Amino acid sequence: MTGDKHLGLGTFGIYTFDFEHQPAALIRDSVQELEELGWRALWIPELLGRDAFSHAGYLLSCTERLSVVNGIARIWSREARWTYGAAALLADAYPDRHVLGLGFGGQPRPGVKPLAAMSAYLDELDALETETPNPRPEAPMRRLLAAYGPRMLELARERADGAQTYHVNTAHTAQAREILGPDAFLAVEHAVLFETDPDRARALAREHLHGYLNTPYNLAKFRRLGYTDDDFSAGGSDRLVDDLVFWGDPDTVVRKLRGHTEAGADHVTVQVIGVEPGTSALPQWRLLAEALLPGGFGRTGTAS
Repeated sequence: MTGDKHLGLGTFGIYTFDFEHQPAALIRDSVQELEELGWRALWIPELLGRDAFSHAGYLLSCTERLSVVNGIARIWSREARWTYGAAALLADAYPDRHVLGLGFGGQPRPGVKPLAAMSAYLDELDALETETPNPRPEAPMRRLLAAYGPRMLELARERADGAQTYHVNTAHTAQAREILGPDAFLAVEHAVLFETDPDRARALAREHLHGYLNTPYNLAKFRRLGYTDDDFSAGGSDRLVDDLVFWGDPDTVVRKLRGHTEAGADHVTVQVIGVEPGTSALPQWRLLAEALLPGGFGRTGTAS
């Protein structure tokens, strides 16, 4: 939609739930250091009570270059007119630094088909471009769709700048690239854990994956990826855990992350797990910056 294949996000970014548990002052200090380290993109969810757009606006206000991506803003949380108004204001106030990621999220709604709901929501958003009294920003309003199955990926290709995926393996990334074609943007989230002991690493990974192995949408997604009921039992099989959480020393983790770019991802957003709520993942983000961002955007302007 924008004509910018990579949306200015670079090859690697940070995805974090951590800011849901932190006070504003700590968030500000953390995000400013992320920018200084060279990260070009920060992805935030909408899950634990913080509104997607006030959260994004605060992060943008604390930084000068960093892009902030809603990953995702839930379509169930607000009507399309409020989403449009918020996204338009952020695009106007912070040109080329905000990306609207949309998804249905939350609990299943009986009788509501996600594809139809998303398509209708996009229709409303597009209609507001001519119907809203809000000034239209000069900078483009970029948007992505959370997409896993073929039809939602097709919708992301046709009605957005591309797709974002969450908790998938590299085989899915290759499949998604084939469906999206060469021009649409593909961002892939992946969880990582700097732990070399297999038993401890898998125990922490299973704790992280627990909620995802108990929701119908995620189980359906995992089945499409080729996993079976045996992979979902006892907290997740070693195969499932190792595919969805990359653990080990920094070199091992980075090598596995690059598997997504080799499979066709334009951008990989890295979620560090194993961090206690209220504490910071900055030590791990520093390690990742050294490994993934040679030169550092904050220092040279040319980070990956």
